[in-house]
Amino acid sequence: MPLLSIENLCVDFVTAHETTAAVKGISLAVNRGEIVALVGESGSGKSVTALSILRLLPAPPARYTSGKIMFENGGETVDLLRLPPAGLQRLRGNAIAMIFQEPMTALNPVMTCGKQVAEVLLQHKKVSAKEARQQTIAWFHNVQLPHPELLYDRYPHQLSGGQKQRVMIAMAMCCNPSLLICDEPTTALDVTVQKEILQLIKGLQQQLGMGVIFITHDLGVVAQIADRVAIMYKGAVVEQATTAVVFQAPAHVYTKALIACRPALHPKGEPLPQVADFMTVQTAPPPNTQRPTPQTFSKVHTASVLVQAQNIVVQYPAKTNFIGQPTAFATAVNNVSFEIFKGETVGLVGESGCGKTTLGRTLLHLIKPTSGRILFNGVDSTTLTPKGKKIFRKEVQLVFQDPFSSLNPRLTIEAALAEPMQLAGLYKNSRERSNRVLALMNQVGLAAAWRNRYPHQFSGGQRQRIVIARALALEPQFLVCDESVSALDVSVQAQVLNLLNELKQELQLTMLFISHDLSVVRYMSDRILVMKGGEIVESGIAEDVYHHPINSYTKQLLEAVPHVNG
Repeated sequence: MPLLSIENLCVDFVTAHETTAAVKGISLAVNRGEIVALVGESGSGKSVTALSILRLLPAPPARYTSGKIMFENGGETVDLLRLPPAGLQRLRGNAIAMIFQEPMTALNPVMTCGKQVAEVLLQHKKVSAKEARQQTIAWFHNVQLPHPELLYDRYPHQLSGGQKQRVMIAMAMCCNPSLLICDEPTTALDVTVQKEILQLIKGLQQQLGMGVIFITHDLGVVAQIADRVAIMYKGAVVEQATTAVVFQAPAHVYTKALIACRPALHPKGEPLPQVADFMTVQTAPPPNTQRPTPQTFSKVHTASVLVQAQNIVVQYPAKTNFIGQPTAFATAVNNVSFEIFKGETVGLVGESGCGKTTLGRTLLHLIKPTSGRILFNGVDSTTLTPKGKKIFRKEVQLVFQDPFSSLNPRLTIEAALAEPMQLAGLYKNSRERSNRVLALMNQVGLAAAWRNRYPHQFSGGQRQRIVIARALALEPQFLVCDESVSALDVSVQAQVLNLLNELKQELQLTMLFISHDLSVVRYMSDRILVMKGGEIVESGIAEDVYHHPINSYTKQLLEAVPHVNG
């Protein structure tokens, strides 16, 4: 008897105007001691399926039109879809627990981390407040949090991303659940932190004999952690098999497409295949040889230098005295020097907190350096006059990590793209700016008919295209991409990477590509800079750094990257 058995589940979302089928008759089983990965793109229905197990979808608009979700609990099998609220409440967080995708939004910002875990114990176990505190600290030890007694009294914003995710794991595991649901628990985490979290989940699962549903779009993670895989496409499960079978002999064309989209499989300059290509022709598309191949470093290193950083130091006040004067400083960037040639893409990699985002923003003068010089086209940009700074701002642009938070939700896309042109005094009137907006939308693959839509009406990949279009509005020479594809599905990631490569060729762009994913950086970059503790610890041609790293830290980053072949 499986621990969990989903039988012919159908979930619709019903509004006044339309009914959308989100999950279409899926069947899935999870046994004790087994990890089943649920894989698919955004909108495939995998999170809706997971949330349905605990009936966390608001109803309305959610409606369960058919199916059963049978769960074996203490020798008794119950249908979770028909369980009364009181019975469901006893199971939630107790026999069935869930680790959510974004710990910062899942954790209560006004409660200490320790109290949030203790609250679960007090709700489901017959323990005193003192015992709940002791058990919480013990679980903080189990999930390898540093200084558990101190972290008990800290708030979520005082912890790093990896530490917050460990608090979420402690909260989910503290009642020793039979079934654990992990909804994208490692999305956008550094590869080293991701590896630690995956090892932690796998270790606890084996120790406690739990069944686990692991939701992800990262096939490398699936190969590392799962026993079986279920592939979801447009609300249906299109393939189920053991992990080895799925990767060695995928049966469905969609599975083949997901595997083929990963940058690690393709040489620099070869356009990445996209899921739509496979689904349209039902076979693997031939390599696209018509698109121009991006320049390699050997072709651009003789060009003139566009950006040159000389001994850049960035410090922040770490302590202040009673009148607010800083008495100690934390160094985010420590004496960094490098250069970027015109037409070149330089990758900057490192873990969270290494200083890579600070360095990127310092190059754009969004952060003022404590010392050092930044030369742009041979001119020291740290000493520019106000007029010179205005010209400089047009030449450099930033593509942000999270497109949704970087777009004004109250502005239509046309207004968002026209705003920088208006501020820079480009074009004579709104009609000319509007024409430029339409040209930009066409350039990044957005339909002109969408010009009056708002950010929330677009998918994640479409929003990233909008942010890229906004960055290109002023026709810059230099583009900084800060983790611009880290949280995207592999197929959407392939679309955005192809777009950036095409734009680089078409517009002769120079780019600094910041990421923690070395396979993506290798695919995109001519050279790679590896950053640790505010310093550049290794640099070189991308293929050399990726295949023959010298520094031990670079080797550590590469070893942490999950690979499909093991």
